[in-house]
Amino acid sequence: MQISAKKIKIFKIKNREGYAAICCDRLTEGKTTYQAYDRMLKALRRGGIIIKNQPTSLKQLITSIK
Repeated sequence: MQISAKKIKIFKIKNREGYAAICCDRLTEGKTTYQAYDRMLKALRRGGIIIKNQPTSLKQLITSIK
């Protein structure tokens, strides 16, 4: 299965240090946006999901969770 990188949402974790990434019912955490994104790619690969295209900048994936 292939998905777009735009389906990955990265956000700042409240009450903790670092960032989290969420996609396809998976949640990963990291100290930086890149680490959270990298861990998400690894989790998706374990599930047999491939990312079609790489984003030019991780800033495109950062969202605000309220």
